[in-house]
Amino acid sequence: MTKVTDQTAADLGRGIAKGEIDPVTLAEDFLNEINAHPMRDRIYARITPDRALAEATAAKTRADLGLRRHPLDGVPISWKDLYDTAGIVTEAGSGLLAGRIPDRDAEVLRNATQNGLVCLGKTHMSELAFSGLGLNPVTATAPCVNDPEAVAGGSSSGAAASVAFRLAPAGVGSDTGGSVRLPACWNDLVGLKTTSGLLSLSGVVPLIASFDTVGPLCRTVEDAALMLSALQGAPAPDLSGATLQGRRFAALQTIVMDDLDEAPARAYAQSLDRLRAAGATIEPIDFPQIAQPHADSGMLYTSEAWATWRDAISAQPNVMFAPIRERFEAGATHSAADFIAAWQRIHAMRADWAKATAGFDAVLCPTAPNLPEKVETLMEQGETYVQANLRTLRNTRIGNLLGGAIITLPTGTPSCGISLMGTPLGEHRLLRLAAAAEAALA
Repeated sequence: MTKVTDQTAADLGRGIAKGEIDPVTLAEDFLNEINAHPMRDRIYARITPDRALAEATAAKTRADLGLRRHPLDGVPISWKDLYDTAGIVTEAGSGLLAGRIPDRDAEVLRNATQNGLVCLGKTHMSELAFSGLGLNPVTATAPCVNDPEAVAGGSSSGAAASVAFRLAPAGVGSDTGGSVRLPACWNDLVGLKTTSGLLSLSGVVPLIASFDTVGPLCRTVEDAALMLSALQGAPAPDLSGATLQGRRFAALQTIVMDDLDEAPARAYAQSLDRLRAAGATIEPIDFPQIAQPHADSGMLYTSEAWATWRDAISAQPNVMFAPIRERFEAGATHSAADFIAAWQRIHAMRADWAKATAGFDAVLCPTAPNLPEKVETLMEQGETYVQANLRTLRNTRIGNLLGGAIITLPTGTPSCGISLMGTPLGEHRLLRLAAAAEAALA
């Protein structure tokens, strides 16, 4: 018999609806699993048992009265530690925010709570969300499910680990340059990067507001669709009858296929074969217009990050992990004119991209070009950290620059994912495609 903590979020919701699962017992089961887990303190920054049990008790009452608010009403989930939680420390993985206690929940957390989701606790993350690796010697470095001695991917590292190690059925992360998709990829999960502006950033500790997005990390596409619904406070997309028959995908060649490790390259090729076998047509596409904005991205990211955090960093520079602090500080050298010109190039590129991909249902690429790095290696060699971080973020950051909804799916090869890039605000259509692709890749 499957342990209740091994079930998907959607299955748990269905069990609650049928009266087969008690939300209070479910919350207690997850809290017990968390507390007993040997890597608990590398995954969760803090647990919220009082809140979880109070919310689960309310969910049980609604279920008993037939008044459930959402398919996930009563399902417990984890939250990345940059979502404000009223009366609960929220530090975004940084000593700069040590002991910070917000007085109200982030808006997306309020939405989720109103829909009946239960807050298990706050998960570890890259410091201030500014790394794709998930290495954080300031607070804790979450483990990768496929290699506990390796990083989990960042910046939503603990969110991914909480789901992959069965310490939550779903987690909420954020994605600025790949921070949902990378840890989802490296931990064999589904990760959804939503369109910028779709989900509220109110009460979310910022990194780069122009690119910051909210997104779930889950075990299935169905769970991702239901989580999006709960976070947004809107109906979930209908995934029934999703098929790849007659669907056209573009396989992006520019930059994303360069210098792939053997395992991601092989997993991606095999995934394309499975999608074709399920009825999809796949055509390679070059898009050289991405090259200059991709080169500009370091300047764009560091400039806005430094503008947001310079006062706090300047006041306490020594509390930060040096490679993260130095990445922020790099933004101090760029001019406003260069920053604005780079954004003008992004807008022009997005218009070209819309034209180039208009005849396709989605665009495919490997989620990450590499496999997770060992924690020890990254700590011993500073330059290795810098280069590994840039390489890890390369493919996912392209998606942020292009601006659409994106989902990463597991390929069946450990720590290797395939991404489907959709259109801005095209989450529902993308999730239907992803449900069909998930079935083909299973």
